Amino acid sequence: MIGTGYVGLTTGACLASLGHRVVCADADPHKVERLRQARVDILEPDLPGTVRDALDAGLLEFTGDTAAAVAEAEVVFLCLPTPMGAGGAADLAAVEAVADQIRDVLPTGCVVVNKSTVPVGTSERVAALLDRADVAVVSNPEFLREGRAVHDFLHPDRIVIGAADQDAARRVADLYAGLDAPLVLTDPASAELTKYAANFFLAMKLSFANNLATVCERFGADISDVTEGIGRDPRIGSAFLRPGPGWGGSCLPKDTHALLTACDQAGVDFPLLSATIETNVTHQRRLVERVTAACGSTDGSLRGVRIALYGLTFKAGTSDLRDSPALAVARLLRERGAELTAFDPALREERPDLSDLVELVDDPVRAADGAAACVVLTEWPELRDLDWAAIAARMAGHEVHDFRNLLDADRLARAGLNWRGIGRTAAPARVA
Repeated sequence: MIGTGYVGLTTGACLASLGHRVVCADADPHKVERLRQARVDILEPDLPGTVRDALDAGLLEFTGDTAAAVAEAEVVFLCLPTPMGAGGAADLAAVEAVADQIRDVLPTGCVVVNKSTVPVGTSERVAALLDRADVAVVSNPEFLREGRAVHDFLHPDRIVIGAADQDAARRVADLYAGLDAPLVLTDPASAELTKYAANFFLAMKLSFANNLATVCERFGADISDVTEGIGRDPRIGSAFLRPGPGWGGSCLPKDTHALLTACDQAGVDFPLLSATIETNVTHQRRLVERVTAACGSTDGSLRGVRIALYGLTFKAGTSDLRDSPALAVARLLRERGAELTAFDPALREERPDLSDLVELVDDPVRAADGAAACVVLTEWPELRDLDWAAIAARMAGHEVHDFRNLLDADRLARAGLNWRGIGRTAAPARVA
């Protein structure tokens, strides 16, 4: 297993839990040493215990020596970052560098597996870089959700394997023996495109939900009731229909842009993909305009206005800030001159990477000091149980913009606060 990020560490630890002997290689010696001690720095439920159990069983080890890790391997997984590069294309520098590094030390007959999210044609590219007729290259995309990665690995919806060599495909499939999931055996290009298509569809569904929330506000409808009504149709489904401050994270932004760039390069017009990305940006700007107007601004400026933000990570249950929609909204507020104070249960005050954007505090009540408004950006359940009366007493204003529809409007009203959800014109009535 080359790379010990979310995908590599989860895949390695879970494969070890299935009884395989796994060696994880990483270029960061500090991370390797911590992992040898079962010290997992990723906030991911069940992952520390899975790593510890695999280490104790002698089925998992960590090394900084990539060549040594692959020297006796039957299967080598590439779990490397593929960030957004120039023009939106996926940056394959890490994948290509590792392929060059391991080319001459791969054992005869081993299988190299692309686990990273990569553009169509990458399996062929890696095979060409390896230039080893005795080594097969297979695509096996991951479908792990942050906050549920271990569960998703052990209880997958499907296992997709793309290979030109069917024996290699079967060898990779056998690694997942015992997991109850449909197996999709296909060619490498189809497997690679499946991952991009899945993430694009999820992004599209979220953009649809956010746009629909705007429609609900205009017509006096309730987004929760509307999405429940359509989500019960099995052709639509209820997942990814909750509106919020936009979509983001480590996958959807880079993968949608990478797919759009690939389509452009191939001469394929895909207006739905372009609209999905643009809708996300437009939605975030609209939310910021709403906050700006509620703060009494008549010229669009928030200069000198203090705003409290609750939640900065891209989703609850993780400390990941990569392409967080919360940070996107925060930047738009900051561009208008707002002074931002933020609280997030997963983040501590020692975050110099955020210091130019927000003042991060550990106390949710202190975050509200002098705030004209509070803005809820991440769906942390513990935010429901904050002392909103104490928060109200510290605020200069009374507005709470709940961009996750997370809070109890009646409770906030009793605290003297004006709750404003998304896709709702008022606190909804509920029938038991």
